[in-house]
Amino acid sequence: MAYTTINKSTDYFNTKLYAGNNTGQSITGVGFQPDLVWIKSRTASERHVLTDAARGVYKELRSNETAAESDRTSYGGLSAFGADGFTVGGDDGYNNGSNNYASWNWKAGGGQGSANTDGTINSTYTSANTTAGFSIVKYNGSGTAGTVGHGLGAVPKMIIIKEVSGNASGGNQSWSVYHQGTGNDHITVLNGTNAKIDDVDFNDTTPTSSVFSVGVQNRTNSSNGNGVYIAYCFAEKTGYSKFGSYEGVANNDGSFIYTGFKPAFVIVKNVDAAENWSMFDNKRSTSGANIVDKELFPSLSNAENGQNVCDFVSNGFKFRHQDGRYNNANTFIYMAFAEAPLVGSNNVPCTAR
Repeated sequence: MAYTTINKSTDYFNTKLYAGNNTGQSITGVGFQPDLVWIKSRTASERHVLTDAARGVYKELRSNETAAESDRTSYGGLSAFGADGFTVGGDDGYNNGSNNYASWNWKAGGGQGSANTDGTINSTYTSANTTAGFSIVKYNGSGTAGTVGHGLGAVPKMIIIKEVSGNASGGNQSWSVYHQGTGNDHITVLNGTNAKIDDVDFNDTTPTSSVFSVGVQNRTNSSNGNGVYIAYCFAEKTGYSKFGSYEGVANNDGSFIYTGFKPAFVIVKNVDAAENWSMFDNKRSTSGANIVDKELFPSLSNAENGQNVCDFVSNGFKFRHQDGRYNNANTFIYMAFAEAPLVGSNNVPCTAR
């Protein structure tokens, strides 16, 4: 049995769906004040937009693009983090009246945070939640291989980094992803289809409980030393989050992936072949039973598609469809967050729906 000190997963991660209205609205029902909000239109081809507390409101990043950070103040982006959600204006990426939206929300340290000096490269802001194993780190590149403090007090299993401004490219770099399933000498690219890439983004060094390493690579630490970066760092918490890998089986009776909890949210990537990332959650699928049948793509602007892709069950997820994005004869990495622990510290079991 898996145990956790987190009895209610939705205190730290939650998916919130809403309908756009064109003008502006406060989205409530998240259950906490989020520090990272990731929004995507479900019904239209539209960019993925990410806003976090370390960079501040109106500051937009796009997971499906290399674009640098943009300021949406004049366009109606995310304008506030509220006690139970967030507020958006009328920008199409957030609130078109013809579209329905999904938002995925994480709680870090409860605001912008403060500088972290644990590494050789000091962060400008580190907002860390040691209970949930999630931190947001903003730092300036040094142009020299070094380390950056993440504030988690545990080893991150997955780190997502984007240059937001600066450098000769003006911040137009790909998203670099470290994952324990690909090792410290390989990365994947969040905005692309690439299989794992052998590169020095993380200086071929496994993160520690206090720092992660960066080499001299524009995606994580620009060679001219003037890039500004944001890092989303995830440590694994038993019963709440899992960052692992699995082997696909290339048939419709696909792999079962044990997580130790009933998933609320899963992102998957084929690391052996050129395929898009796939994301699933427990709020958009309405087919009943355990079926999760709505898929979005962090690397694409596409609206969601629907087919009986996989089941979310009490202790993991199982693919029910053969596809190169999540189930063929390759290796896959994933990140997963819980709807509820399999067994929490209150000893209440979680059953499959």
